[in-house]
Amino acid sequence: MYSTSAWKRIDVKKSITFRIDNFSEFKVKMLHWANRFSIFCLLDNHQYNFDTPAFECMLAVASAPAVVATGDPVFEPLRPIAANNSDWLFGHICYDAKNDIEQLASANFDGIGFPEAVFFVPEKLLQLQQQKLIVYTDEDDAAGIFDAIQSCTVPVQPDATPVEIKSRMDKQQYIAAVQQLQAHILRGDCYEINFCQEFFAENAVINPVTVYQNLATLSPNPFAALYKFEDKYCICASPERYLKKTGDKVLSQPIKGTAIRKPYDAVSDQQNRKALLHSTKERSENVMVVDLVRNDLSKICVEGTVQVDELFGIYSFPQVHQMISTVSGQVQPGLTWVDMIKATFPMGSMTGAPKKRVMELIEQYEQTKRGLFSGTIGYIKPGGDFDFNVIIRSIVYNTSTRYLSFQTGSAITFYSDAAQEYEECLLKAAAIRQVLS
Repeated sequence: MYSTSAWKRIDVKKSITFRIDNFSEFKVKMLHWANRFSIFCLLDNHQYNFDTPAFECMLAVASAPAVVATGDPVFEPLRPIAANNSDWLFGHICYDAKNDIEQLASANFDGIGFPEAVFFVPEKLLQLQQQKLIVYTDEDDAAGIFDAIQSCTVPVQPDATPVEIKSRMDKQQYIAAVQQLQAHILRGDCYEINFCQEFFAENAVINPVTVYQNLATLSPNPFAALYKFEDKYCICASPERYLKKTGDKVLSQPIKGTAIRKPYDAVSDQQNRKALLHSTKERSENVMVVDLVRNDLSKICVEGTVQVDELFGIYSFPQVHQMISTVSGQVQPGLTWVDMIKATFPMGSMTGAPKKRVMELIEQYEQTKRGLFSGTIGYIKPGGDFDFNVIIRSIVYNTSTRYLSFQTGSAITFYSDAAQEYEECLLKAAAIRQVLS
């Protein structure tokens, strides 16, 4: 089922720029101001600037979505707004949109309940650039927005109540599942699979804006997001880009390969970085996902244009070093953003190869529905350029049911050590656990 609604357009040529004296304080107030809307999306690169900047720091708000897709179909309802895209669009696509691409189903438990896809045209769009705020709005109220944010009172938070985090499977159950997956690999069913586990809390009471601020402070990452749809939130500290289009070029930057940071021991930290770069296991996993992404991009790119721009790049984030590769190509003429996402979704780094078979195994061996985890949040610009992240290192939370969830995973191959993969999952969850406890 799906629904659509009318929306008001922003005049993108009509904007007003304001000077900001205290950038960090203003951003906090801006989020509390945005929380009064039923839908908002903050995308923040935390001023990372590798060779290509990640998301700009942008906040989009609206009172109603343009389209909501729940179950099949997912992508067809998106085509009308893609066909005549003269507006900004923000939104998400859940991992389980895969069921609209392949003949698959998802019957596992879902404690959050995000619709498979939601996109909205912002009624107000704010961009932060260094010490400036640029306001785009459908009304003559830019100054009023700036004043409302400036005067927004940040609520005093009571002492946080630690969230009691439970694991959906214990270590022995996880190891047993990995060993079963390795048996599938030995039989030739697949050769790499991203296997995830859920950590959750019931009756959790959190302030999503505050939790995002704390997570962003502890673990700032270039594809971070704070996203709200009605009573559901995604608090995202992702380091990974799924798909970006600029002009006729599209690129993907899959992550496979993780090593712990030792920020207070420069020698050990550098040793870990070098060990990651030269790890046969991590390089093998990275090559596998690069091959998968190359195959995905070949579906939407001009023949012969898909290339690997960077292989085994090592990038350092607050908690971990990551091995990231970049694959790009020239987009075939006439494709919309919906065409490109449907052809390449879900992303190879969160599935494995061959993609359809591993998605069947994921459903069989994981104990909960992934939902928004392993999906994507992003934006489409007027004209069709877009940028989407991979939703990992993220908390999802339903304020009505008070159910909180986060998932972590790793790539399983025949040579994986199940106990080490379990520890990698805990490493990836460390910042989230610290914020919640």
